[in-house]
Amino acid sequence: MKVAILQFPGSNCDWDAEHAVKDVLGLPAQRVWHKDPLPSETEAVIVPGGFSFGDYLRCGAIARFSPITADLKRFAGQGGQVLGICNGFQILCEAGLLPGALIRNDCIEFRCVNQPLKVEDSNDRFHSSKLGATLSLPIAHGEGNYRVKESTLLELESNQQVLLRYQGNPNGSLNDIAGIRNRNGNVYGMMPHPERAVEPYHPCLDGLPVLKAFLEPLLSATAVEPVS
Repeated sequence: MKVAILQFPGSNCDWDAEHAVKDVLGLPAQRVWHKDPLPSETEAVIVPGGFSFGDYLRCGAIARFSPITADLKRFAGQGGQVLGICNGFQILCEAGLLPGALIRNDCIEFRCVNQPLKVEDSNDRFHSSKLGATLSLPIAHGEGNYRVKESTLLELESNQQVLLRYQGNPNGSLNDIAGIRNRNGNVYGMMPHPERAVEPYHPCLDGLPVLKAFLEPLLSATAVEPVS
């Protein structure tokens, strides 16, 4: 297995993520239950969207204590590639793998729309020359309002750790931030759902370049030709 897709009670985008990676991009992928160990052959991890543990306490606050989260932190600490999508982003923040927190949308509404996004030139993989200057990806969240202390926000901006920004902010997120990475460039988190925009009957195909950017080391190593 190349890509492990974590499953928590309440995950609801795990099957979509597995389909996008395995059936669309052609990489071996498997869902892994939160009480099981992370398989030793794992080369990348996706923490999918949903409502882990019913979003009780705070979104992702209980999932951070699941047994597999300790494995995930070790994996990330060794340079493993990790992507958190929506609730997965919230879990990564709660687990301390990414800075900040996601709180209630400032509109106090659940937002479910196809969201225009600006691509930031964050690193060689997440760059407008590869992904395009703008994307449109589905969002579906009630707690996507990204908050972080001012000093950390300045670090994120100066280190080019912002991946995506909302065009027409739907939730009040600071600096229109829709996604970030850690300083080492191996842990990524975003509220938009790239796995929901990978096939012709989806709203668009803009999720493909995002997933390809995250999985670029694996795609290059296996010389897989993704399905277009």
